[in-house]
Amino acid sequence: MSFVRDFISEVHHRNELLFWFGLACLGFAVCLAIVSTVSNTQVLGVNAWFKPIKFSLSTTLLVWAMAWYMFYLDKPGLTSWYSWSVTLLLGFEILYIAWQAGRGELSHFNDSTAFTSGMFSLMAIAATVVSLLTAYIGLEFFWGRFEELPRHYLWGIRTGIMLFVVFSLQGFLMGSSNAHTLGGEMGGPGLPFLNWSTVVGDGRVAHFIGMHALQVLPILSFNVLKTTRLTLLAAIFYGILAFFTLMQAIQGKPFIKM
Repeated sequence: MSFVRDFISEVHHRNELLFWFGLACLGFAVCLAIVSTVSNTQVLGVNAWFKPIKFSLSTTLLVWAMAWYMFYLDKPGLTSWYSWSVTLLLGFEILYIAWQAGRGELSHFNDSTAFTSGMFSLMAIAATVVSLLTAYIGLEFFWGRFEELPRHYLWGIRTGIMLFVVFSLQGFLMGSSNAHTLGGEMGGPGLPFLNWSTVVGDGRVAHFIGMHALQVLPILSFNVLKTTRLTLLAAIFYGILAFFTLMQAIQGKPFIKM
């Protein structure tokens, strides 16, 4: 527990705005989890509140990770601009997803009305802007000199951000087919809570794995691998895993067949 307290305290010190936004998302996820236990509202046969819970938790991990990394840049103006942009854009997404969940309707891939179609487009724009802004932060880690950071840890941050950006933009693949499933209709059997399809391909698997390289690779590099060579090898294998699950989905095959 002391580790958790120290981590939270350090995130607050490094970036107060992203700390509070991440904490708000975490608290929102907890509230929605409670709602999900008493609500019968469903979307595509799944508890409607699971989706905003997942988005809220994922956003907490994203913004706290970026708060931690951007501290090393020592560029207050850039950090503030990124932090406000991400807070407003992802805050908009989460609130709309939760609102649609309460109505028992899809937030993504919903072209049933001009309004829902327009909102889906706005969410796509918001997600793209966040990805491109994060890509720019990643470039800063390639351009700058970070003598105080272990080289293997620096490469963990670089490769983590690179894979995050690539697989966040992979969302365009799902958007182009207007579905997260590939090779079949949305809905049907899926893994508990995650709801990744167990009968057809599902683009969310690669999306999830690739984007969370942002946390996995720097943590592995700093705490376990401790060499640049092992960090780069881990990044390559991690990228291959994410790419494999993407190819699997494109072929219409489920990540786990049940």
